[in-house]
Amino acid sequence: MISVRRACAALALATSLAGCNRYQNVFGSDGSGSTNFTWLFTVFMAVTTVAYVLVLLFLGAALVRRRGTHAVESGTHHQSTPALRTALIAWTAFVVVGLTVLGVASFVTDRLDAQPPREEQVSIKVTGKQWWWDVEYQGPTPDMNIRTANELHLPVGVPVRIRLESQDVIHSFWVPNLAGKQDLIPGRVNDIMFVPQRTGLFRGQCAEFCGTQHANMALTVQVESKDDFRRWWARQLQPAQAPRTPEALAGYQFVISRQCSSCHAISGTDAGGRVGPDLTHLASRRTIAAGTLPMSEGNLYGWVADPQSQKPGTKMPTIPMNSQQLHSVVAYLKGLQ
Repeated sequence: MISVRRACAALALATSLAGCNRYQNVFGSDGSGSTNFTWLFTVFMAVTTVAYVLVLLFLGAALVRRRGTHAVESGTHHQSTPALRTALIAWTAFVVVGLTVLGVASFVTDRLDAQPPREEQVSIKVTGKQWWWDVEYQGPTPDMNIRTANELHLPVGVPVRIRLESQDVIHSFWVPNLAGKQDLIPGRVNDIMFVPQRTGLFRGQCAEFCGTQHANMALTVQVESKDDFRRWWARQLQPAQAPRTPEALAGYQFVISRQCSSCHAISGTDAGGRVGPDLTHLASRRTIAAGTLPMSEGNLYGWVADPQSQKPGTKMPTIPMNSQQLHSVVAYLKGLQ
């Protein structure tokens, strides 16, 4: 029994600490939005902790005073002592001041988060879909726009505005290290603004239950230097790499001639679908299926052959193909860097 209790306690502790690493941490303060939240949380904790300690002290003093007092006969009344009156006045003053501090802190934090950046330099449209993220970067001209999926690349120290839309149900955009939550509501456009303050790799998550695969609707966020960000953008503007081997060429022909091209877009080819993620630079991403699987050759095989076994309920259908066709398609997809 004791070992079971210890195991349960260890599991609870591990679960509680799982959200406190650098990759995904609500107290990460790696972005302006997260920094504001951490400051507000600290203020709330300070005020409420003082209130909690005072309540315990008052309770302890009352118990001690009660134990030292003889039983009082029924009907006997005692007047309040000066010390008690002073304590009650002080407590009332603390409550008033504490609530005022919390109200002002909440208002200031809300205004800081809502304040638009003076010079918006990166504009992104993120569309939530069951169960993945469609990401479109808005360039200075339409020909500079790029489209990717399930990943964000952001330059450090540069203000970012993300326009949020949903194509099906309510989702919630949340990258705890960088900013707070913001809902994506069908038929409505919301936005979120923040400034990434540190380079690193962070994890975002849909924070509103949106169906069977809600837990597998993740978002990888890479905050990098401005030069690295510009180089990444330039690579994303390039069309898909042409097949370099006969096997990859056979895979390309299969993708273009089958249902794949009606759902997915591949720049520089006849594939122009917008139902599923853009595959132009698929192999350069870190994950498959919105964080469900790490990007690897083996996982590509499993995902292409039977996506339902990897992510049950996903909108991607299983397309019949023989083993040779599967090898060819994976060979082509591996080359989409």
